[in-house]
Amino acid sequence: MSIGHTFLGLLESGPRHGYDLKRTFDERFGHDRPLAYGQVYSTLARLLKNGLVEVDGIEPGGGPERKRYAITDAGITDVERWLSQPEKPEPYLQSTLYTKVVLALLTNRGAAELLDTQRSEHLRLMRELTRRKTGGDLADQLVCDHALFHLEADLRWLELTAARLDQLAKEVRK
Repeated sequence: MSIGHTFLGLLESGPRHGYDLKRTFDERFGHDRPLAYGQVYSTLARLLKNGLVEVDGIEPGGGPERKRYAITDAGITDVERWLSQPEKPEPYLQSTLYTKVVLALLTNRGAAELLDTQRSEHLRLMRELTRRKTGGDLADQLVCDHALFHLEADLRWLELTAARLDQLAKEVRK
């Protein structure tokens, strides 16, 4: 996820302080991975340097001065270009899981057990996401659905690999 572009999109509704951007980002996009304050201000510094945002005002506070940032015309153009570009699909052609299965076979370890353990972990996470989805708002439901669909595809791969394990073992041990 591009944090800079997300900030630009959030700033289109009006100027905000770094703290406000972090809070909104965390509420909408950072449920599982909130932003660190250092990341917020380094991103804003980069956007400022690149002319995509400007300081709209400075207010005294209890600590350091609070800067309010606003998006520039160049920032609007940049976020518009970013939003119009499709994301590159992730083909997962060299996954860690595949590597573990092959290495387990090459080293005469339990590849079937590895697949069973991974299947259990996927199912555990799917149950957790389903609970979260049930109690969440529409945004949370959509995020959970996205993750669940990926996990379902992984489960199909785990089942297919388990069914072909003997064949794969013969091929990797040649």
